[in-house]
Amino acid sequence: MAVGNKTWWKEAVVYQVYWRSFYDTDGDGFGDLEGVIRKLDYIKELGVDIIWLNPVFESPDLDNGYDISDYEKIMPKAGSMETWERLLAEVHARGMKLIMDLVVNHTSDRHPWFLESKSSRDNPKRDWYIWRDGSPGKPPNNWRSYFSPSAWEWDESTGQYYFHSFAPEQPDLNWANEEVRQEIYRMMRFWLDKGIDGFRLDAIALLAKPREFADAERPEDIRYLTNQAGVHEYLQEMNEQVLRHYDIVTVGETAFVSPEEGLKYVGEDRGELNMLFHFEVCDEMPSWDMKRFKEIQRRWYKGLWGRGSNSQFLNNHDHTRQVTRFGNDGPYRVESAKLLATLLHTLPGIPYIYQGEEIGMTGVRFDSIEQYDDIAMRNRYAEEVAGGRDAAEVLRSLQPLSRDNSRTPMQWDDSPNAGFTAGTPWIRVNPNYKELNAERDRSRPDSIYRYYQKLIGLRKSHEVLAYGEFEELPEWMDSDRLYVYTRSSGETRWLIVLNHSDEKAALAWPSVFAGVSRALLLSNYPEGADEAGQADLLELNPHEARIYELGR
Repeated sequence: MAVGNKTWWKEAVVYQVYWRSFYDTDGDGFGDLEGVIRKLDYIKELGVDIIWLNPVFESPDLDNGYDISDYEKIMPKAGSMETWERLLAEVHARGMKLIMDLVVNHTSDRHPWFLESKSSRDNPKRDWYIWRDGSPGKPPNNWRSYFSPSAWEWDESTGQYYFHSFAPEQPDLNWANEEVRQEIYRMMRFWLDKGIDGFRLDAIALLAKPREFADAERPEDIRYLTNQAGVHEYLQEMNEQVLRHYDIVTVGETAFVSPEEGLKYVGEDRGELNMLFHFEVCDEMPSWDMKRFKEIQRRWYKGLWGRGSNSQFLNNHDHTRQVTRFGNDGPYRVESAKLLATLLHTLPGIPYIYQGEEIGMTGVRFDSIEQYDDIAMRNRYAEEVAGGRDAAEVLRSLQPLSRDNSRTPMQWDDSPNAGFTAGTPWIRVNPNYKELNAERDRSRPDSIYRYYQKLIGLRKSHEVLAYGEFEELPEWMDSDRLYVYTRSSGETRWLIVLNHSDEKAALAWPSVFAGVSRALLLSNYPEGADEAGQADLLELNPHEARIYELGR
């Protein structure tokens, strides 16, 4: 089977920096770009190739930077343009690359474009956003947004509604307007000409809107916000006018896509994006379900392999930390964190590491809604309580998947506030920081951080993880805790064996490899007695992961 074109970004590992929770250097309680600069050696030591930087553009910061009010300025909370330019230079000096998180589906309601658009019905920029008739209390249709019960906000001064896929303070741009598109492309060239190495494109599947906004049969199923006709034409135009002229990488956040639809975004013959994030795991699998996870991986491998590229991740700034949500953050936290890392770095696709994942940081449970910053959670809480549900019950139901689970400050050491800030942190620090922090983890040769280094080293020294074919061993396809598969490229063949369970497991050495020599390349437990020789029975500890290199 073809592997597609070989290129630098397919061999890369990406590290996501949610800068406001990374490292604060000026004591205001927020991380900043200077803090990222000071921690670049930490990121470089891990072995990654690409840093994905969450939005740093000027913003009222209602939605943590995803509400941009000026695309060509840096948010003062993050720093200055001079600091940003120094960051880019320092990243490149260390042989790494930097991609920017860019939001082009919507802007802040304080962006000058929107202030003009809402100033009057005949303003030249009125059509830069999406306005429709209605009457107070009766919006144009029954669509919901991600963050609120309606996707429409009434503007009293001009007597119309404007459309917002997220918060009312985040009005959607009208991509059908060519002036809007050309201004976005000009802005993208502004950053690319500064030397950045690509974009993570936020909510990119939402760009196209229907001509008529008909009511949805099930408004609570917000799939109608995405993948509307015209989105691929916009992305092909973006690629033709901007992206293809630079040696960069692009990744699109594409909610509600199937492999068939996903291939339209990343097909190497289509001229749109390089890779995508789909959310069949993080949005649609609330807790670990091995059989479902395997089925998702099979479909996406079959749909994309050799034709387009996928991303592998189990957490980010929008999703609860993986060891808490999908693993065991109690007695097997270390082993579980290493197993999940093994999974992501050995499956087909480009692995993403979210800051703190590499030391096994966990989710949190705050005591009250006032302690949460997540706008989506706060709005849903208010809606549910107003509807009559018990407040304590609503809080309990929303806590597990709150975005704040992954937004607590990076735990650097056991000093006050985990060494994140000398001030008052913008969001509470996870109280387990005294035992769980980067300084302590890096001091131990068998730590999660050191295990990540080894995994990344394997990817850099063996093309099989970037380009090798993937195949599950049929004996364990239906197992709800064992995941056993191979990656193969030319004469190289690796076997990955994972016991994603709190219980021990035993499995016979695969009969298809009878008589084949094997070498244990990496395990998250000390090498077992059965690996001293060539035991026919593999006895696996809870959350044990092994990577074997197979001979002939």
